[in-house]
Amino acid sequence: MGSNPTPSAMAQVSDELIEAMRSALQQARDALNHDDVPVGAVVLHEGRVIAARHNERENHQDPTAHAEVLALRDAAETLGRWRLDDCTLVVTLEPCVMCAGAVLNARIGHLVYGAADLKGGATASLYNVCADPRLNHNPPVTHGVLAAESAALLEQFFASRR
Repeated sequence: MGSNPTPSAMAQVSDELIEAMRSALQQARDALNHDDVPVGAVVLHEGRVIAARHNERENHQDPTAHAEVLALRDAAETLGRWRLDDCTLVVTLEPCVMCAGAVLNARIGHLVYGAADLKGGATASLYNVCADPRLNHNPPVTHGVLAAESAALLEQFFASRR
């Protein structure tokens, strides 16, 4: 998983994004209610949360029911459009390849995540899909927001399964 950003990096993160990450962390904890990997995501539009979801793969037996995809679907439905270029996606874990693709396809305006995913992260750790110049959209990415809390939740979850 990831580590906390340097103090100077945290100083650049707004209170709004930290509060959004706390909401995403609560969503991640909710995933534990149905024995799913604790990942949570929220979508912000004009400073307010318009979608908040957590992983539901186990709950729905759906391999695409990642927190990010579900939150993006809800946000698009709320706004009545698929282009979310004026929205920020805040997620507790670095998105995988599928979710990074969904971020690009939704034209998300800003991606923020907590813990790095060294085994499957697709926005910095293993791949860097959101920065690929060959693609038509490259949103800014902020990483490491409340990373220690996000990583600890995941580490506890996986430790309980060993």
